[in-house]
Amino acid sequence: MRRHPFALTLAILALSAPLSGCATWDSLSSRQKSTAVGTAVGGVAGAAVTNGSVLGTVGGAAIGGFIGDEVGKRR
Repeated sequence: MRRHPFALTLAILALSAPLSGCATWDSLSSRQKSTAVGTAVGGVAGAAVTNGSVLGTVGGAAIGGFIGDEVGKRR
């Protein structure tokens, strides 16, 4: 069975912690929701593309958050 790299596991935990605080989606604006989802998806995608590189995960999260913020502005 293939083991996940430590960096990927750490990235998933780091991204899931802030989202667990968003248990009350009702109080968030559409822009804030889009930014949170974009950050999580971007971080996971960055980790997957770069084989768990921390720099790739952080870069993916930053790019995903920016895109999510831009999408949220237009709603």
